[in-house]
Amino acid sequence: MSELLRDTRSEDTGAVAISPLLMPSLAAAPDASADAHWYAVRTRSRHEKRVRDELGGRPSIEVFLPLYQRWSWWGDRMKQIDAPLFPGYCFAQFRYADRLVVLKAFGVIDLVGPGGRPEWISRAEIEGIRALVESKLRYDPHPFLTEGAEVEVIRGPLSGTRGRLVRKDRSVRVVLSVNLIRQSVSVEIPAADVTPV
Repeated sequence: MSELLRDTRSEDTGAVAISPLLMPSLAAAPDASADAHWYAVRTRSRHEKRVRDELGGRPSIEVFLPLYQRWSWWGDRMKQIDAPLFPGYCFAQFRYADRLVVLKAFGVIDLVGPGGRPEWISRAEIEGIRALVESKLRYDPHPFLTEGAEVEVIRGPLSGTRGRLVRKDRSVRVVLSVNLIRQSVSVEIPAADVTPV
């Protein structure tokens, strides 16, 4: 048993090799397939491009970092820069068996998934984002809204008002309630005018 708990150090690099028995969340595969899947890679703050560049040089890993253009102050002037569409995240396609190569890359915090287990992203979701990025359409990041979530109106005559999101489409239907009298009213407003609370 002591043989399994011992860490071995490589004399030339000083790297530590830990037995998979010590790290059960990394030892058990979430699926039995050996196919490459897309995973969300959580990165250190402002390290998304560095992670993309480092993982992009690996032979069995495909990396996708969606960017958008925004204005930013550079000293005394404004400059248009490419910023990550999803700050703190980069996407990588690889076989689950190759996950340690990804996790060892500089700037990587972990792979996203419930309970510390990486969960893969559907190819359709990645291809949808990729198609948007490659198109000539104008796009910006937007908070994730789910039906039933509490939202706040940030523009227009209802600015500052909070309610529940009932329906999501090009416009959203928000329900405003008076809890004391248990009455509600719903209103349809543009989706860009609400943000999650």
